[in-house]
Amino acid sequence: MFLSGMRVIRGRGPDRDADRGVTAAMLREAGETGEPAFRAWTPHRQLAFGRRDTRAPRYDEAVAAAEKRGFPPVERSVGGRAVAYTGTTVAFAHALPLDDARSGLDARYEAGTTAVVRALRTLGVPARRGEPPNSYCPGDHSVQAGGKLCGLAQRVRKGSALVSGVVVVADRGEIADVLAPVYEAIEVPFDPDSVGSVADAGGPASPDAVCDALEAVFVGDAETRVEDAADLA
Repeated sequence: MFLSGMRVIRGRGPDRDADRGVTAAMLREAGETGEPAFRAWTPHRQLAFGRRDTRAPRYDEAVAAAEKRGFPPVERSVGGRAVAYTGTTVAFAHALPLDDARSGLDARYEAGTTAVVRALRTLGVPARRGEPPNSYCPGDHSVQAGGKLCGLAQRVRKGSALVSGVVVVADRGEIADVLAPVYEAIEVPFDPDSVGSVADAGGPASPDAVCDALEAVFVGDAETRVEDAADLA
């Protein structure tokens, strides 16, 4: 039996590993309890490499480039390409219980992308689907406005799915500067000018405002149970 309410988790864990553990627990517990969950937060400063990145012949050079620019490297277990978090970059995660893990993938991507577009438009950003050529972490499920603002990913396990994404709020120059040598090392085409930001697209340079807008759209009118990520880490 799926529950009609929504578990909302706010804030971040005390360190990168604990913070990632909170999101992993969201996915697991959504399947165990039948209660969906949503989280929008600002991850610790880091550069997250995808699985394919770690197999690149010059991966060590990519790691060194990130470290040189003050971005501690981490490796995530899902696909996608390198993504930089400055400390003001917003991430979101929507954990959903499933009847059947074999169906609904496209529908969840569609709903997630639509929700991001709606949330950013409430902030005055003329967001739309898609991404410029040679964007960071290229993919079919992206949102743009004068550059790529957001990319979405999805993880599915028995009983639950996690739709997640990253929104560049500000710091687009810093993100482009670190991703340029990283993508050169992993031999993936990248145009620094493809990086956009909420602030450059006419929205606020406020991570809190972006988190609030995402939460408002993803949660909607659901009855909420709010928890602090620091208490769960």
